[in-house]
Amino acid sequence: MKLKAVLSVFFLMALATSLLSGCSRPESGQPQPTAPESAKQETAAPQSGEAAQKAPETVIELNYSNFFPATHYHSILAEQWIREIQRRSNQRVKINYFPGGTLAKAPQTYDAVTQGICDIGMSLFAYTPGRFPAGELVDLPHAYPDGWVATQVANDFYDRFRPKELDDTHPLYFHAHGPGVIFTTKKPVRALEDLKGMIIRATGVGAQIMQALGAQGYGASQAEAYELLSKSVVDGSFAPREVLKGWNQAEVVKYVTGCYEVGNTSMMFVVMNNAKWAALPPDLQQVFTEVSSDWKDKHGKVWNYYDDLAMQHFLGLGQDRELIELGQEEMLRWVKTAVEPLIRKYLTEKSAAGLPAADYQKYIEERVAAWRGKSPAPALCREFAEAQVANWKPQK
Repeated sequence: MKLKAVLSVFFLMALATSLLSGCSRPESGQPQPTAPESAKQETAAPQSGEAAQKAPETVIELNYSNFFPATHYHSILAEQWIREIQRRSNQRVKINYFPGGTLAKAPQTYDAVTQGICDIGMSLFAYTPGRFPAGELVDLPHAYPDGWVATQVANDFYDRFRPKELDDTHPLYFHAHGPGVIFTTKKPVRALEDLKGMIIRATGVGAQIMQALGAQGYGASQAEAYELLSKSVVDGSFAPREVLKGWNQAEVVKYVTGCYEVGNTSMMFVVMNNAKWAALPPDLQQVFTEVSSDWKDKHGKVWNYYDDLAMQHFLGLGQDRELIELGQEEMLRWVKTAVEPLIRKYLTEKSAAGLPAADYQKYIEERVAAWRGKSPAPALCREFAEAQVANWKPQK
């Protein structure tokens, strides 16, 4: 009896254990219970700033062509622009850089952007005369005191009129050099008559000015100018002082004639392929717009710095190099001979073509007057260029 009682107890205990374990086991196909989200968050490993940022799934890759050589400060500024775009986009954009016209030559850069050969391009309108009639008026002599003022006016002009000639790209920003001067290799130019018969390298509006003054214009880019001067293919060049240093032309030039009131500027562009712009998400479009706005002032400061540095460099080479400053009476002769007729001709022809040329002219004159006297001091331009551009090295 006692043995049966013990066996009965063991049987009942085993049965109870089996029932309990069966109740605790989920049926096939039922989900396992999970911890609450709050518990998960409390036990998750903490992540620090950059590690917590999700790596971009798709990187947008673009190509940028610039006609300036790699060592030129405006080329360095373009490379800094690229780095800043990449930084502010959290590396969602990668831009491959091609300086020195290695992807597209200066006169072909705009078309290369529209055709998708490059996605972004920097060059100047003067290399394709007649193609950009609105921009030509900006280039005409308007007594620009320096490149910083010319840069502000060029951007104001585009923002105000948005000329249709640029509708096949997305303009990012513009910059423009200080007034052109005349460089000669052998014969000094001290008076209007000295230009007669001389062959002067110039482009766009500059070539028209030289022809009006009695010289023969020779169309060629700055990349060609050094060789043309050194081999006496041309007698001189009409360009901003900057090229004496930035393009090393001081080495082959003996005289510089300061004719600032007939000195034109050249409106330079940074434009982007329309399709590539449209494909950018709105937040990246904002990055491009904001960085481009910041870079206008940087280019203006570098233009002013380069002009001052170039003249110091030119005179410092010695060997009887000379800076010739035209007197006021002589300067007035040049203005009446070249500038006034050119502007009258432009207004007549472009008005007949349907452009609001008189409005363009009036606005440019107003903006030059508004910006005149507001240029950064030479010391500030020098400090910026030497501290932030001259010794800059891209971070790998």
